[in-house]
Amino acid sequence: MEILSEKEQAAMGGLLRAVSADLGTDLGTAVSPEWESAYYAVPRHRFLPDLVWLESGRGYVRCDREREPERWLSAAYADAPVVTQVNDGLPPEGDDEAWPSSSASTPSIVFRMLHMLDVRSGMRVLEVGTGTGWNAGLLAARLGSEHVTSVDVDLGLATTAAHTLDSASGLRPRIVGRDGAEGFVPGAPYDRVIATCAVRTVPYPWVAQTRPGGVILTPWETPWLCYGLLRLDVGGDGTASGRFSPHSAFMLMRGQRTDLRIFRDVVRDEHSPRESVTGLPPWTVTGDDWALGFTVGLRLGDVWHAWQEEPDVDGVRSRLWLATTDARSWAAVDWDGKQSDRFTVWQYGPRRLWDETETAYRWWREVGEPGPGRFGLTVTADGQLPWLDSPDRPLRSAWRSTPGP
Repeated sequence: MEILSEKEQAAMGGLLRAVSADLGTDLGTAVSPEWESAYYAVPRHRFLPDLVWLESGRGYVRCDREREPERWLSAAYADAPVVTQVNDGLPPEGDDEAWPSSSASTPSIVFRMLHMLDVRSGMRVLEVGTGTGWNAGLLAARLGSEHVTSVDVDLGLATTAAHTLDSASGLRPRIVGRDGAEGFVPGAPYDRVIATCAVRTVPYPWVAQTRPGGVILTPWETPWLCYGLLRLDVGGDGTASGRFSPHSAFMLMRGQRTDLRIFRDVVRDEHSPRESVTGLPPWTVTGDDWALGFTVGLRLGDVWHAWQEEPDVDGVRSRLWLATTDARSWAAVDWDGKQSDRFTVWQYGPRRLWDETETAYRWWREVGEPGPGRFGLTVTADGQLPWLDSPDRPLRSAWRSTPGP
């Protein structure tokens, strides 16, 4: 293992201080001595590829370590995510065609999740989403390689991470290239399961492969909004239940992605939508109020939205589209660019999506405008059920979990 340069040591120290300050502000604690020791055992820059992609005003742009070493090192030790793969590993035609498919997560979020995971010596941990291998390295440095299993759906990423862990830190946790939704039975049962990708439904194999009393921690997403962390306690009856907390926006697990477009997959010329009007401005439910967006996402379940500016429709300045992920129901809300209290609504399919959205908004106001911390989720072999404050206050009917083994 190479010796750290003065610049690298200074960069590591600066990031650790930034992470401790962030945790201190939100959680009232700094990075613990145990995690600080693990941090220095696995320098983050050693887990990043020479070519990374950094967000800019026009999308994602390349940053090559050989050509821009200082910019690359600065990105490695900024408290920000670093995109390490775009387009699932396929070369983009141009920077404006690059979309992130794997990344090194924001360090403060990484340590926030490790703090929430509450690991102790001797525990066995399953990580879903190996990525660069840095998070697996932190866990292995803290618990020992023999106690950590990490899986990634991308075999190439898993192979590279295993090599990097060995060469950069001498750590050899079990790294497996497979679909993380299946967990990894040979390493079960686990005391902790942690995901570094977001899910819309919690795969039941994670519950089945966790010891009673164990913990599952995963980023959360609905088609409406990618936001939140979910920490579940696993019971002895084959169920898991727990609460959400704010923070985090992670890439969605590949097996739960949807690739839908309004005019390609949803709206058809033969559809005859029902017309109505609403006084609720459509931007109210799609704006910057993340607590509202989180609530709408939980209430509606499999509904996503997209804005269309200047549609080729007389008298319409902008249009909000809503659609279900099965493409059976859709709605559109039109703004003429003038009125702020009257909007035309079009709805098609077995569900009246704008009516449901208005109901979710009114309910959110009536119950005190709750944020993620008041919501929870219960997962069983048959499905998962969101609730407010306690499991006896469900939001709606349960929806299916990923099937168990």
